[in-house]
Amino acid sequence: MTEADKNFIETCKEIIDHGYSSEGTGVRTRWEDGSEANYYSIVGVSNKYDLEKEFPMITLRNQSKTVYRSIDELLWIWQKKSNKVADLNSHIWDQWAGEDGTIGKAYGYQFSRKYDFKTKEGIKSMDQVDFVLYLLQNDPASRRIMTNLFAHDELKDMNLEPCAFGTQWLVKEGKLHLILNQRSQDMLAANGWNTMQYAALCYMFAQVCGLKPGTLTHNIGDCHIYDRHIPLVKQLIEAEPVDCHPKLVINNPTKNFYDFKVEDFVVEGYDYNKDIKLGKIPVAN
Repeated sequence: MTEADKNFIETCKEIIDHGYSSEGTGVRTRWEDGSEANYYSIVGVSNKYDLEKEFPMITLRNQSKTVYRSIDELLWIWQKKSNKVADLNSHIWDQWAGEDGTIGKAYGYQFSRKYDFKTKEGIKSMDQVDFVLYLLQNDPASRRIMTNLFAHDELKDMNLEPCAFGTQWLVKEGKLHLILNQRSQDMLAANGWNTMQYAALCYMFAQVCGLKPGTLTHNIGDCHIYDRHIPLVKQLIEAEPVDCHPKLVINNPTKNFYDFKVEDFVVEGYDYNKDIKLGKIPVAN
């Protein structure tokens, strides 16, 4: 069993056994047939992953290809700083695309904005991603290395407000630790996805800055399972996890974050329960 399996199982059990029901609260989300997509949720989840020990992958289901799609989306946001769905090598954002082919002023758009930051050399103009990298390389003891995508002045121009909206980066004894803050998470559809992609980001930033990956702490505000997902989640948490310790290998020695490509990443030592076949998972919109 991986740490990802353990955290997933424990969180899902807590939601199923003690979660709040959204019925009667006027939920925004709908199923494809137009009916309310209700859910059960818990408040204030914090899961931690030791990235030196293993790369956080769930073995209860097959994530051998999902991991690369998740990294692709991560690079679309953090590296390409794009809000154009055509720049993404999957169709996960198609439903949120406007007539202009973008998701509005969300995610990558926010990382493309430049600000005047105070540095040791004076005021410098750069975006949030470059400022994080600057501080990690020039002021690693700082406790102010943070990003924020929840720009209140432009929420009205976003086709979907950011779910994973904030990060904090901390360097301790040569290790890079990442705290990811997320306002809302669909456990079945997105939990493994988000932990894998932000763990990969920590690996990338650590390599670029001459550090070792430390821990990923994933804080979730509203952590939920949709009603039609409950039988599928029960199938997963009752399944037999695989005893393995996945490792993420980056086959690119670059010190430039903007040189990384999805093809540079290889997961070694990963296996999964091949008896679990969930079929097509209903998606709430």
